[in-house]
Amino acid sequence: MFRHGVTTAPQLRIGVLGAGPIAQAAHFDAIVKARNCSLHAICDLAPDLLERMSAVHQPSVAYGDYDMMLADPAVDAVLIATADAFHVPAALRAIAAGKHVLVEKPAGVAVEEVRQLRDAVRASDRVLQVGHMKRFDPGIAFARHFIREELGQLVALKAWYADSAYRYQMTDALQPVPVRSQGARRPSTDPKADRAQYYLLTHGSHLIDTARFLVGEITSVDARLVRRGDMFCWFVATEFADGSNGHLDLTVAVQMDWHEGFQVYGTEGSVLAKTFLPWFFRASEVECFSARDRTYHRPLGEDAHVFRRQVEAFADTILSGAPQVGADIDDGLATTQVMVAIARSAAGAGRVRVADVTGAV
Repeated sequence: MFRHGVTTAPQLRIGVLGAGPIAQAAHFDAIVKARNCSLHAICDLAPDLLERMSAVHQPSVAYGDYDMMLADPAVDAVLIATADAFHVPAALRAIAAGKHVLVEKPAGVAVEEVRQLRDAVRASDRVLQVGHMKRFDPGIAFARHFIREELGQLVALKAWYADSAYRYQMTDALQPVPVRSQGARRPSTDPKADRAQYYLLTHGSHLIDTARFLVGEITSVDARLVRRGDMFCWFVATEFADGSNGHLDLTVAVQMDWHEGFQVYGTEGSVLAKTFLPWFFRASEVECFSARDRTYHRPLGEDAHVFRRQVEAFADTILSGAPQVGADIDDGLATTQVMVAIARSAAGAGRVRVADVTGAV
């Protein structure tokens, strides 16, 4: 069992690229608490941000230059916590330098660049994991296992991800005050300028990966987007590779509490789940009914630090050859393709085959 400050297992030495809000709120803490990882390096172009984060989290070394961190032989893996537009270029450089990679979701913003990254990963012997941390929610993981073992033939999935209009009042109370810098590197265009694109990348990627994690490949989508003022609502009819029906609801933001979850129907059972605001680190509540014993099943889910569980699983794959539990590069590519397909369909293309899409979200 992990005890803070005491490590008995082999350690994966991680260098974090990007010391901005997501690293501060999630990744630094996750690595420091992980049973099998150490925070070897922090890298950021902003000197003031790098200095402050290094003082707080005490890495072995701090770098203001990414190439210098990649040249450090003590860095086993890189965690990429930059803006979405920088994910693929940074990951490609890390793979070329012989580093393993944990890259924040989404893997990329365009199909072609993620395919390039997939090809680079396949040509290497390195592990790349995409940061779809909801796979490490104990409730969602339990539901996935139950679906495969108890539900028989799958019939349908309904999943929803509705951000709350009051979310920031809750997260501001939960998260540390983010440290920002005017010297931080930013994309050439504002990622939030196109709100529909931003919401698909930020929130839609979670919804899509969870649906795929539970049921399997999404082969086609038929999406409709309704916008009312600052609210965006996508309803997406999906077809899964096994022929199951699917319905995805992505809404930002609802005038109510955070609303996320899913229902799965099978010939031999069903699953109903409620997922909470991620920063509560609270496991999803799942009710899994099996017709075999006519009983509802649910896990305790006592450990739901999904970011720590994510990085520990990443390290286990590298250090001991454990099966990769997190999303791999093929999952990252599939999620990007589905996001692009949803954007195309909502723009008037009707039903879109996922395999046919190209371009950016």
